[in-house]
Amino acid sequence: MNSYRKPILNRLMVVSLMAIVGLGLTGCHSSRRGKGSDRPKVETVKVDPHLHGKERKLVEEALSWQGTPYRYGGTDKGKGADCSGVVLSVYDKVTGIKLPRNSAKQAEYCKKIKAKKVKAGDLVFFATGRDPNTISHVGIMIDERQFVHASTKKGVIVSDMDTPYYQRTFKMYGRVPEL
Repeated sequence: MNSYRKPILNRLMVVSLMAIVGLGLTGCHSSRRGKGSDRPKVETVKVDPHLHGKERKLVEEALSWQGTPYRYGGTDKGKGADCSGVVLSVYDKVTGIKLPRNSAKQAEYCKKIKAKKVKAGDLVFFATGRDPNTISHVGIMIDERQFVHASTKKGVIVSDMDTPYYQRTFKMYGRVPEL
């Protein structure tokens, strides 16, 4: 091999290795469980006293997941879950309905609904990834503006649809057909 190609190959290997390590650090990751302020803050959200039946049970179960750390591919309350894992687990426990595993397939499964028709227990979908047209995140509505979801940084939390980030990445509301 020519002597001038060796340094270039070495640099390419180092850059490639750094890129691989960088991708591993920036991809989906589990939140660490620390002490005190490192833990996700659990927002106290009161369940609408007018809610009854499955809607109330869906909201109560979704809220009980708060504080669960984020874990890609996870579906375990308290141990770790991703956004679609929370949704499928809540729906399975409360209704027995088996939803698809990822958020894009869950969106396809649902009946699209208008914002003025949204009710507790409906799903909300976002495109938070690189492609602004591909659904990559899901949450469960607890009222007309708040939803429960799994944040990669904070674990399972309650967020508000009025937040600029969620306004910008919002794709659709959906209702599980069997409800």
